[in-house]
Amino acid sequence: MSRTDAEPSPFDQDRPAPRWQTDDQPAPWTSRGGEVVFENAWLRVTRDDATAPTGSTADYVVARFRNLAVGVLPLHDDGTVTLVGQQRFPLKNFVWEMPEGGAPFDEDPFEGVKRELAEEAGLQADHWREAVRLELSNSVSDERAIAWVAWGLTPALGAADDTEDIRAARVPFADLIHEIERGAVRDAFTVATAYRALRMAQTGALPTELARNLLAGLSLEPS
Repeated sequence: MSRTDAEPSPFDQDRPAPRWQTDDQPAPWTSRGGEVVFENAWLRVTRDDATAPTGSTADYVVARFRNLAVGVLPLHDDGTVTLVGQQRFPLKNFVWEMPEGGAPFDEDPFEGVKRELAEEAGLQADHWREAVRLELSNSVSDERAIAWVAWGLTPALGAADDTEDIRAARVPFADLIHEIERGAVRDAFTVATAYRALRMAQTGALPTELARNLLAGLSLEPS
């Protein structure tokens, strides 16, 4: 099972970062001290006496996650994708999204995302390609995310989380894009990954036949 099957990932560590986006720039915000106000197995919430870049003071609360968010958009050979649907507590809504979850920081994220694919979608994949890295809500949390696309799918056994009542659906990729555009699919992680998959299909980053089938119904052809 390979992590990548085409050209090197754009996220390889030895690639120089563009000047307008580097990870080692000094943070303009400073903290004069903070405290942990809540914590559990998934996150801790800190409250800091902070100073903004303007010099103004702020009472800043940050959710600091204990896991890396991982997700995968499963691409079937016929151009369909598998989505999972479940109730989400914060907004009290039912959402359709790609299989996703959390990988502990001491775990290889690739192992974590393979587990999520098996647990939520009942699938395993022969081919994987990293698609996108995100900061999911960087004004109030430090949660970071990595998403993959995967193909060469076969059934797999996985045990779902005991708090999740998950539905699965296999739909044309074009339908997913259309539902995003009309606002029916709103999970940000899924939306970003779907559009990245669309771009990968257009630019030759996916196998030709798979790309052609994904783009069917979108009036596009792989380049």
